[in-house]
Amino acid sequence: MPDNAPKKVSGHEDQTATILINLYDGTRELLPGETRVLLRIIDGEQRHVFTDTVKGPTIRVTVPCQDGMRDRYTVLAAADGYAQAGFHPVNVSPTIVRPVFLMLLPRKTRWDFSKSQWDVLRKTHPAFTKLMAHGANSEPQGQARYERVMEQRPAGIACLLNILTVIQDIDLPEGTPLDHMREIQWETVTQDRCFGWADRTLLDQVRVAASQGAFSQEPGPGLLHPGATSSYKQVQFGEANLQITFHEKDQSSGRPDWVKVELDIDYFNDAAAHTLLEVLPNAFGSTDPRRVYVLRWIAGRQANVPAFNPPYTIRPSDS
Repeated sequence: MPDNAPKKVSGHEDQTATILINLYDGTRELLPGETRVLLRIIDGEQRHVFTDTVKGPTIRVTVPCQDGMRDRYTVLAAADGYAQAGFHPVNVSPTIVRPVFLMLLPRKTRWDFSKSQWDVLRKTHPAFTKLMAHGANSEPQGQARYERVMEQRPAGIACLLNILTVIQDIDLPEGTPLDHMREIQWETVTQDRCFGWADRTLLDQVRVAASQGAFSQEPGPGLLHPGATSSYKQVQFGEANLQITFHEKDQSSGRPDWVKVELDIDYFNDAAAHTLLEVLPNAFGSTDPRRVYVLRWIAGRQANVPAFNPPYTIRPSDS
């Protein structure tokens, strides 16, 4: 194991802090211990205080601590065969060990849907299968529809599972967004969003949650979401927040108590507040559920909230 002491920064050696970096792969397990990782740590003034190739999956690094802007560090990790990942800001203190959790996806990946097969989901995520079966004449027909979409649009299923996992964990004044969902519009399930029908009470619940600071209302919702009447973005994290967009002018046949909703997960809050730096910049497309998977998982681990664990994983591709 190489010496992981920081490179000396002249005049700033009096006080130090410790960062504990933990590296995971797309299965949400720690990287193999023999993995060699190029680790870079940059302080708040963009000075490189540590650059070295180390062995993962857990690395302890001591850095200067000045009780100021320099203590807002950026941690970047890269390894052969993996896409780079990073996190900012890592706010350090001499009195605590600051953990950082990063996920490095293989550059060539495949979906592992073994945990999202219908019979498995019925046991582990019954609310998912109940919603996904709605609108079909029977549960077997709902299962067949789900399996057909999984075969034809696997990235769409990954996106849907990301969204369902997120909305089941968001607390509203009454229940969660998943509790208010009524039906999925399967033809709209793509790799970056889906539409569906929800009970109209969801709009009132999100408005109340926004007044309490859990969501922010997006101005001009129709500009990016044609036909939208209102849109609200979760503000819990710096990245991978849920956006719920309402299309109140669209009516469901025979269900005036339903409202059309558009669900997606944005990469970042805004262009100036990217909490993750240099993460998968060109490895994947601009609307890829793999990127959401990484961002949301890292954001949750850093915020110390319930883990983002959708019922699938991402593994290295054999090809």
